[in-house]
Amino acid sequence: MNSTSVSIRATAPAPAAAPLTVESDLQIAGDILSVQHLLQPAREHPATVAEFSGLARSIAANRAEWEHLVEYDATTRWYHRLRTGPGYEVWLLSWVPGQGSGRHDHGASSGVLTVLDGELTEHGPRGALTLGAGAQRVFAPGYAHEVVNDTLEGAVSLHVYFPGLTEMPMHSCSPAHREHVPA
Repeated sequence: MNSTSVSIRATAPAPAAAPLTVESDLQIAGDILSVQHLLQPAREHPATVAEFSGLARSIAANRAEWEHLVEYDATTRWYHRLRTGPGYEVWLLSWVPGQGSGRHDHGASSGVLTVLDGELTEHGPRGALTLGAGAQRVFAPGYAHEVVNDTLEGAVSLHVYFPGLTEMPMHSCSPAHREHVPA
């Protein structure tokens, strides 16, 4: 008697494919300033947030333009207006260890904060964020934060305000109380 064998192999059903999620560069990075290829190069007369960020990066890259101007003052934050243009101004600030800005906003101005040397800590709505040399933060009018040098070394930062800074309202620890101090 001949018998024919038939081999039957049982297989488990294929798992259902997970839905494909496509994330943009911004969703992946979580911060527009972390996505270098989306940033715009500096223009002679910036008009957008990306262009102001580009202006700050180009100034930061040209140490000869600002490095010789930096001074450190243990009694107060040192600052120097580095440049003005149509609708904006650029400030250079130094920070000795322990110096801070106090909690403040920038009135009607938007801005770009760029750390040039050292390290600063920004205390904002999302908590504390450590910013090393090259880090940038962008803020809109009314954005309240405090910037502090929590290290044992000096730090230098560049601030671009658009329109130019006309006030810097100080905030107490309580959001219900605001104290206005001219810039």
